[in-house]
Amino acid sequence: MTETEAYAAPTPRVFYIHDDLSDYVCQRQGESSLAWQLTQELFALVRRDPGHVVVLTLEAQIERLLTHGPYAPFALAIGIGRAGERVARQLHARTGWFPHISRVDVTREEDGRGDYRVVSTTGVPLVQQLPTLDAMPSLAVVDDTVFSGLTMRTVLQALPPEVRARTQAFCLRGVVASLASIMASCPIAIGFAAPGSLLDEVSFINASGLVLRIAIRHPHQPPQAFFERAIWMQAWFPGYADAVIALCRRLNAILEPDGRPAQFP
Repeated sequence: MTETEAYAAPTPRVFYIHDDLSDYVCQRQGESSLAWQLTQELFALVRRDPGHVVVLTLEAQIERLLTHGPYAPFALAIGIGRAGERVARQLHARTGWFPHISRVDVTREEDGRGDYRVVSTTGVPLVQQLPTLDAMPSLAVVDDTVFSGLTMRTVLQALPPEVRARTQAFCLRGVVASLASIMASCPIAIGFAAPGSLLDEVSFINASGLVLRIAIRHPHQPPQAFFERAIWMQAWFPGYADAVIALCRRLNAILEPDGRPAQFP
């Protein structure tokens, strides 16, 4: 079995795609660009089966997350990766909850045997990236997505127990089935929570990962975009995956012209 074959194609009944691509393309290429036109064509194509594919917007998720508040400003917010830091800043701009934001550079990586592990993206172990927290009266841990919950759980378990007792987690979207494992460590506020079991009933991706080589990480290979794993694309977009892949390839050639993974966002 190859490393790719070790990862069975997810076949969700409902497939959620967070649109983090439109703003990225608009800001870097402009609304008169070919990249913008292809982005709009891509979203029109994936929406052809609205009972199966649901496109999520940032604003709708933030609006739902705000209903969990208000919260007093936290002494510190830790963003998980660039995505978590970005969400923390977006929420702070609306609420003032996170006046001080730090970041831990970790991500989920395939282990080549069908499972995943959380690794540092800088080579610095997670526990060494954490600031001094002993005297912190309140702490927020922020990520964009809780799917399996592996990344969020790993960060929470790295906190001293007495600090975890003063911690509140936040994420924009996630799967209901994974929230219990987070709430065993601390409360979590979520913008959009999808019911159903992982992979066969519900799955989440970011639209950026369809097009940019930031989605699938391996220990000994360069990262890949989802369009480069055709078996998953066929499962996600049955009957029209080839058309989706073709659009993704055209967009990728514009957004990553030298073939190297983009720095997103």
